Amino acid sequence: MKSLRLYFLCALFAIAAACGGAHEPAGRPDTLQRGLLTDPETLDPHKSRSIQAADVIRDLGEGLVGYSPTGDLVPGAAESWDVSADGLKYTFHLREGLRWSNGDVLTASDFVAGMRRLVDPSTAAFYANMLESIENAAGIVTGDIPVSMLGVEAPDDRTLILRLAQQTPYLIRQLSHPSTFPIHRASLAEHGEGFARPGRLVSNGAYKLEAWVPGSIVSLRRNEHYWNNEATAIDAVNYHVTVQDNSELNRYRAGELHMTSTVPPDSFAQIKEQYGDELRVAPYFGVYYFGFNLTKPPFKDNLALRQALSMAVDRQLLAERVVGRGEEPAFSWVPTGVNNYEPPRLSFATLGKAEREQVARRLYKEAGYDEDKPLRIEVRYNTNDTNKKIAVAVQSMWNEVLGVEATLINEEAQVWLANMREAEVTQVFRASWIGDYDDPHAFLSLLQSGNAANMPRYSNTEYDDLMSRAAAQADLTQRKLLLEEAERVMLADHPSIPMYFFVSKHLVSPEIEGWGDNVLDYHYSQHLSFKAAQ
Repeated sequence: MKSLRLYFLCALFAIAAACGGAHEPAGRPDTLQRGLLTDPETLDPHKSRSIQAADVIRDLGEGLVGYSPTGDLVPGAAESWDVSADGLKYTFHLREGLRWSNGDVLTASDFVAGMRRLVDPSTAAFYANMLESIENAAGIVTGDIPVSMLGVEAPDDRTLILRLAQQTPYLIRQLSHPSTFPIHRASLAEHGEGFARPGRLVSNGAYKLEAWVPGSIVSLRRNEHYWNNEATAIDAVNYHVTVQDNSELNRYRAGELHMTSTVPPDSFAQIKEQYGDELRVAPYFGVYYFGFNLTKPPFKDNLALRQALSMAVDRQLLAERVVGRGEEPAFSWVPTGVNNYEPPRLSFATLGKAEREQVARRLYKEAGYDEDKPLRIEVRYNTNDTNKKIAVAVQSMWNEVLGVEATLINEEAQVWLANMREAEVTQVFRASWIGDYDDPHAFLSLLQSGNAANMPRYSNTEYDDLMSRAAAQADLTQRKLLLEEAERVMLADHPSIPMYFFVSKHLVSPEIEGWGDNVLDYHYSQHLSFKAAQ
């Protein structure tokens, strides 16, 4: 049995005490058992790309700022900061006595090194454009400017200065992202790209890496050198990789998990009835989509085909019956509810089902396909029950409405990510995007030319220009209008098919205190605790 194998692994790595059962005696600050839907592709904060990796890295590391359980921005490694009158200079004041998990002193220069590594082309960071607003960052990412010219400096050990190329209202929120975390320079120098492995990773957050068995478990231990260690209630955290939604549910039912990363859609109603308040459902800042590979036929230079496939998808049906957990059908790219923004909608959003499908069939023929010459394509998705159900549903919709013959290819996460990144064999792919800060830029920047995370490889000079103008616009009203126009331009090009906007959904044991619902779905282990004995 899987649970027995995990106990064996814990003993193998001499961490048996950290791998106890999920229902420990009340009040015992021992081990938190968390579900993790997929294996982290890496624990390198500058190379990670998945939500799952970020969840673990937020326990291991800390940026200049962080978030409270309810999603409020709070100081992290920086205790305070100042912004110049023109909004182009940010000065951060680090806390006194910051240390790495091995006891080394952490200084502002470690943040400089981390940010330089993030934008260095040789790093090939997925989030290399996260700090594009910093002076010279954009030119460094493209290889036109030396890394040393990045607008960051550390005049002393506790002072970090960031100089910006243009005003960036969302900068502080960006600095909570794992890609902006500092780097332990000695470890990187000694181990190179292997510095993030067990026995090598030196972290600065509430926890340190104890063990990692790919496909099975990531084990963390309290970092006694963390500046706020006294406020950390839980000594150890185990992230259990449970690829199948039902596996997580079964493990929660068996008392092996304190919290799940999600819940299976086909059991949602029963789970809600059975567990009541243990089921936590909240709005979530993310979009689920199918992307087109725009670098190759059949989707390159074939707008009519992309639009036809988008119109043939019944988003309402997907959200209500296939997923069925309160998700909102997506007719825009940016989710609703974003601060100071009104997302434009796809042109066919108000059409009835019959009219929409009629137009889709006309566009399909314009694109060069019909019943006698059907489109034959491959759709790739990563292993997951929900992903499979959505892929099967969309496959059926495309076939019923248009006659498309779509072959579904289920890939392990690492293969799926590699194929998306290489854009060679992939034609259509399932993906999702989670905003890292409450601003439309968190979504719209994804599709700018040159963004490493732009998996459809969308490129439109008008779109890029509008995004650049918005970035340089200090007036928030004008910035809003520019961003809305940019999204309008992009939606008309149909580089992807937004399917629905997420809600977060977790089962959380009544033993746990400190959980807070928030739109970013950030739940740091250091904020959690076990209920005291009654």
